[in-house]
Amino acid sequence: MNDIIVHQVNVAHYRLVELSNLAEQAKPFYDWVEKIAKQVTGYNKSLSEILFISNKSEIKKIICFCYSKEQDEKPLLFDGIGRIYEHKKDCFYFFAWIIRDAPKQRLEPLITRMQKLDNIKKLIAETDTLVELIYRYRNVVKTFDWQTVREIIIDRLEGSRRSIKGHGIEARVRTSLIAAIQHYYSIHNNYGNFKNPKVAEKQIKIKSHSVDVSVTLTNKKSSIEENIFIPIKTRETEGGGHSHLFTRDIISAITDIKKEFENSHIIAVIIAENWSLEELKIIDGIVEYIFYFNMNPNKFIGFDDESQQKLNKYIDKLFKK
Repeated sequence: MNDIIVHQVNVAHYRLVELSNLAEQAKPFYDWVEKIAKQVTGYNKSLSEILFISNKSEIKKIICFCYSKEQDEKPLLFDGIGRIYEHKKDCFYFFAWIIRDAPKQRLEPLITRMQKLDNIKKLIAETDTLVELIYRYRNVVKTFDWQTVREIIIDRLEGSRRSIKGHGIEARVRTSLIAAIQHYYSIHNNYGNFKNPKVAEKQIKIKSHSVDVSVTLTNKKSSIEENIFIPIKTRETEGGGHSHLFTRDIISAITDIKKEFENSHIIAVIIAENWSLEELKIIDGIVEYIFYFNMNPNKFIGFDDESQQKLNKYIDKLFKK
């Protein structure tokens, strides 16, 4: 994303662009909930309309059905740095986001208190709370349509991001990968030959190397696991001979990955100014895909549209193979 210079001052809002892109990846989850609402109630209407015309019993059926549907292929929901929630937390946060702020900080403690006072299970406390909030406050919020929910999710993700330490380039690359995976799901309503992808929440260690972003894929038919590994290299200085040393590090990491994981797919991401083209060719020859961003890492806010499209196509081909 380019700078926006007004009277010699950069006023660009990079965080808005990044959070908007991340929020947009929640649309398949919204569509999934809408589909379930139609199935459960029999109403052929939008999710917003269904939540407004349904009684408490119908709203509870929708929420409980979402909670119980732990299928192998459902869309993903994630926090402000692209870490995927487990299924029940997906459902809790989605319904809580659309009707109440700060579900983790403010609502979860109240639910814990309910469990102790009435000696009930967490699931009952959560679903009863969500039903009551939606039923009581739906006329206050006026709508649950996607554009409104999208703006709410942007706000919630920003709050989530502020509370999480360690946000940076790794999170931005993970977000772009999730965007590609969600793009495939939004078209096909599945993950091709694989069950639900499992995206690692943080770096993983392979021998002496740290791999920044990784995904585990399980084949539907054979149950054999395949992995996507994305090592990231950044360099803030523009000149010097360091690209050769960094290239050597990447090659060493890739070699160890291939030895440890037979069914691995490796994508290299390099963010640096004026990296040697010869060194890039060497790396390109041993990975399935390479993304090179010719910029200072401090200016990197995620994949641009062209790079995201290339990553989308890569995932599309991989999931169909």
